[in-house]
Amino acid sequence: MNNHSINPGAIFCHYLQQLKVIVEKIDRHSGGDNALLQHSLHPGMLPLLAQLRTAANFSLRCCCPLSARPRITFDNSDDTYAGVQLQLTQTIDYLQAIPATDFIHATTIISDQAGFTKLHLPASEYAQLYALPNFFFHLSMAYAIARAVGVPLSKGDFDGYHQYPDGFSFVPETTR
Repeated sequence: MNNHSINPGAIFCHYLQQLKVIVEKIDRHSGGDNALLQHSLHPGMLPLLAQLRTAANFSLRCCCPLSARPRITFDNSDDTYAGVQLQLTQTIDYLQAIPATDFIHATTIISDQAGFTKLHLPASEYAQLYALPNFFFHLSMAYAIARAVGVPLSKGDFDGYHQYPDGFSFVPETTR
């Protein structure tokens, strides 16, 4: 990234790939039972399926206007692990096809909606202070839901960098 343009596509693609790993592990852990996709951390929060789809959509919600493209989504009506994987794959493919030169200058104003609030932010602020944090919020919620129901995920599954042996825990066995 230089001082004049922003390209968050590489960040999103990396973490969307990690999200594919997480979805695969959730699928394996559940034995293919799609009921887990309707689980949430709290009754007033979005379920796992919506967290996964919203994370994918935030990457497009950010990159489309920053590359002067109409906002799109790869949502589908297949509410299964395969449907989520398809959406993630299509999203990654789309983002990888955007040339870095298509991303606009950081001073361009991006308009969006945050809940009931209308936003009009410079592109760099929109990407760094709104879109990326929202993407990571929904990614984290998906990770938290999976961990809450016992899916054996590690920090390495989240970021793709950390590595731990199977069964490793920072919490001593006696306090678990």
